[in-house]
Amino acid sequence: MKKQTVFWLNIRRYQSRTNVYWKNIKNDPVKEVAETCELALERINWLQNSTGIQEITPNNPYVTVDPAPPNGSENVEDLKATKINRFSRDTEAMFSLRNLGSIEAINALGLALKCGSALFRHEIAFVLGQLQNELSVSALKNSLENTSEDEMVRHECAEALGAIASNDCIEILKKYINDEKRVVRESCEVALDMCDYENSFDFQYANTLKILNTSQS
Repeated sequence: MKKQTVFWLNIRRYQSRTNVYWKNIKNDPVKEVAETCELALERINWLQNSTGIQEITPNNPYVTVDPAPPNGSENVEDLKATKINRFSRDTEAMFSLRNLGSIEAINALGLALKCGSALFRHEIAFVLGQLQNELSVSALKNSLENTSEDEMVRHECAEALGAIASNDCIEILKKYINDEKRVVRESCEVALDMCDYENSFDFQYANTLKILNTSQS
């Protein structure tokens, strides 16, 4: 009994120190770092006060460990109106829209590519890549083509286009394969490779061993 008590006291002490740590760095002067820390702190609190991932896995068709849980709403208009000036709440609405995956939800996510911080727009592009729906190609293309957009966002838009892998996506990516920004160039290169994979019958992406074995035979 004493050992169990000491164990749980140590766990509580660790959790308390962790929360203090995140609370300190969530005020980081770099906005993207501060927002990421906000997400991390909210997730820690959520996991400590709920059954955590077991609650959301049935509603998550991607079975991924997301940085925030969906907020539970299935009303697209309500989710679009989620503006509480808290990055974590917007992110929860974003994952709810992704899980819905309807035409209305995808269009709402496309509109969100022009909203919020660079980190938020980057996350929007990421979930559009998960959805792999051609409805989002136009919005992703517009953000990739916007040279004043943050490189992080353009990078994720390129990879999302690579995941969708339509002929239009391939043409868009080829156009920016020589972009002046290195991260965009390299992202387009990776995305075109993803297009090849998505349009092939290969089971494994970037199957280097198979390629080497084929070339040596």
